[in-house]
Amino acid sequence: MPTTTYTSSWRDAEVSALGALADKFFAREVTPNREAWEQQHHVDREVWTKAGDLGLLCCSIPEEYGGGGGTFAHDLAVIEAQSRALDCGFGNTVHSGIVAHYLLAYGTEDQRHRWLPKMATGQAVAAVAMTEPGGGSDLKNIKTTALRDGDHYVINGAKTFISNGSQADIIVVVAKTDPAAGAKGVSLLVVETADCPGFSRGRILDKVGQHSADTSELSFTDVRVPVGNLLGSVEGRGFGQLMAQLSQERLLIGVAAVAAIEAAVAETVAYTKSRKAFGQSIFDFQNTKFVLAECETMAHATRVFIDSCIERHLAGALDTTTAAMAKWWLTEQQCQVIDQCLQLFGGYGYMREYPIARMYADARVQKIYGGANEIMKDLIARAL
Repeated sequence: MPTTTYTSSWRDAEVSALGALADKFFAREVTPNREAWEQQHHVDREVWTKAGDLGLLCCSIPEEYGGGGGTFAHDLAVIEAQSRALDCGFGNTVHSGIVAHYLLAYGTEDQRHRWLPKMATGQAVAAVAMTEPGGGSDLKNIKTTALRDGDHYVINGAKTFISNGSQADIIVVVAKTDPAAGAKGVSLLVVETADCPGFSRGRILDKVGQHSADTSELSFTDVRVPVGNLLGSVEGRGFGQLMAQLSQERLLIGVAAVAAIEAAVAETVAYTKSRKAFGQSIFDFQNTKFVLAECETMAHATRVFIDSCIERHLAGALDTTTAAMAKWWLTEQQCQVIDQCLQLFGGYGYMREYPIARMYADARVQKIYGGANEIMKDLIARAL
C-alpha cells in the first residue's frame, strides 16, 4: 500500500516475484481483451494455456502432480494480481484455488495424476457444480442424483451459476448417491465433459456485473460416469468435503475484496487529483479528502484483517467462524468503499468506460456467492 509502510508478512520475496510476473501477464494478456471478452461473456481459451506456460496455475499443487510446488500464498499472489488488474473474467480462483484442492485433498493417487497436471498447464479447465436452479446455499437438499449402476454412476440433474461452465473440461459435480440419506448421501463425482453423452451446457448467464466471467447453466441427463471418478472412492463424504474446503473458498473471496478496495482507492485518488472543478482539483475539496481518508483507513483495516486470516490459513489454523467473518465483512466493505469512491467521480462514475463503474457492478455478487452474507452471520452466531 503506497500510503503506509505496512507489508504483508506472508508475502516473501518469491511470492512477491510471482505477483509481479502475474501483474505483467494480466496487463499484457487480459486487460487489452477486456472489451471483447465482456461482449462474448467468457475469456478466450488460449489465456489458460498462456497462464499455464508461465506457472500461474495450480501454484500450490505439489510438483509431483504438475503444480508449482509452492504454498497457498503463491496462488493468492496470482489472485491479487488479477484483482489489481480489475479483471473478473479469468476463472482461476475456482480452477486453482478450489477445484485443484478438492482433487489434492480427496482424490486418489490415480485421480491426482490423471487430472491435476492437465489443470496446471491449462490444457483442462475446471469447475465445481454445486448450485441448483431451485436452491442456493442449502447444499444438503440438492436434487441432482448419481445412482450406482454396475461400474458407473448415472447422473441426473441441473446446475446453475457455474463459473467456467461453458469451457470446463473437468467438473466436480455435487450429487446425491443416496437420496434418502440427507447430507450423508452427498458425494462428489468428476465429470469429464469431452464426448460425454447426456451432458449439455445451457446459456452463459447475462449478469449485472462480471460480464467477461463464464457463468453457465449445466444439465445432466443419464450421464454415465465410471465409478473411478468418485472423488476419494467412498460414497457419502461429499458434504464433509465441501464444508472442509469452504473456509479456503471464503478466504479467496475476502482476498479479492481487499485487493478491489485498494484498487478502487488508488483509482479514485488519481482521478480526483487530475479532475478540476470550481478552480481547483476535486481532491482539494474538504469532503473529498475526508471521504478518501475514510476509504484509505478501511483499505488498511481490511488488509490487516485478511493478512491475519491468510497467516492462520497457511498455518492450518483458520477456523470456519473467522472465515465466515472475513467473507461477509470484507465483501460488505468492498461494496461500501467502491460506492463512496464512485460518488467522487460524479456522472463519469456511472459510465462503464471508467473502471470504477465496472468495479461497482462487479462487486455486488461478492456478498452472494460462496455462501450469502446472511448465512455467514448465522454461522458466526452459532459459535457465540
